[in-house]
Amino acid sequence: MDINLNNIGKRYRFEWIFRGITHTFIQGSQHAILGPNGCGKSTLLNILSGHLTPSKGTIQFSKDANITDKDQVYKEVCIAAPYIELIEELTLLESLKFHQKFKPFLLGLQPAELIEVLNFSSSKNKEIKYFSSGMKQRLKLVLAICSTGSVLLLDEPTTNLDKQGVSWYQDLIKKYAADRTLIVASNIEHDYEFCESSLNILDFKPKRKLP
Repeated sequence: MDINLNNIGKRYRFEWIFRGITHTFIQGSQHAILGPNGCGKSTLLNILSGHLTPSKGTIQFSKDANITDKDQVYKEVCIAAPYIELIEELTLLESLKFHQKFKPFLLGLQPAELIEVLNFSSSKNKEIKYFSSGMKQRLKLVLAICSTGSVLLLDEPTTNLDKQGVSWYQDLIKKYAADRTLIVASNIEHDYEFCESSLNILDFKPKRKLP
């Protein structure tokens, strides 16, 4: 799916988070959204996902040269972010099966196979609330990266992952993110080092007037 931003801006009350973003994310390309903490990376990612509406400008989604209705965009979007909650009362196996009812996994993958991808065989019947923060992050990534959808949005994907987890994440991207529109919001290089281009939020901050 292509995503075309035309003069996008987002404002909270009287403060503009960013303004004037005109950019096209092409199907199959890999992009990074950069900037320091609190600059608006997550806000832009949530606009791209359809969870937020821009205060100014327009956003258009298209697939195979056909414009996609905004109400149907969610079918194409997979997202992983620290602020997305898991259902902690479910076991790992139950969580994967529950997710599968709403969004199938790529390549006909089944929950048992994804448990192997996660390397969590001994935890398949453990409730998510007993997982470590790193295990929860791995699950969030698998639920997004291994689900069907032409748009993959990742916000700070290696949060709570150790060195081994970072390597696991990068391998997951290589295996399952090809030919999808991949957008990573982060200020940590190993999160997005494979991306072809970048967009820095600081370039779209309103210029403060000198007194």
